[in-house]
Amino acid sequence: MGEGSLQLFVHADFEQHYFTLREDPAHHERLKQICLFDLLANNADRKSGHCLLGHDGQIYAIDNALTLNAEPKLRTVIWDFSGQPIPEGMLADLRRAFISGVPASLATLLDSDEQTALLGRVREVVKKAKFPKDASGLR
Repeated sequence: MGEGSLQLFVHADFEQHYFTLREDPAHHERLKQICLFDLLANNADRKSGHCLLGHDGQIYAIDNALTLNAEPKLRTVIWDFSGQPIPEGMLADLRRAFISGVPASLATLLDSDEQTALLGRVREVVKKAKFPKDASGLR
């Protein structure tokens, strides 16, 4: 169908959001995955309501349009894991995925500055192996 955008409506419990989901430890692994995505993608717009609990029991991270900018723009509500180790499985996935640079399927969508910034974020996350603290000092 060519370049464009496609959206899937997620049937969800709209009473649930990040701040309610984080209360259940069973959701922490998935929320850590979303947090890691936000860090790497430089997500500039993760709000509480962008974490949906689907009717299938899965947590969906929606509204990811403001991502992958070359300039630092991270803005997320997910700071609860600050200072905690990033699970080794997630780090191994990053090492594997970015061993030769930005995967070709993603590189074709990014300009060179965005690719360089993404690789820098990946390297920093893998090196530190901990979820960072909010640089603004608010959390």
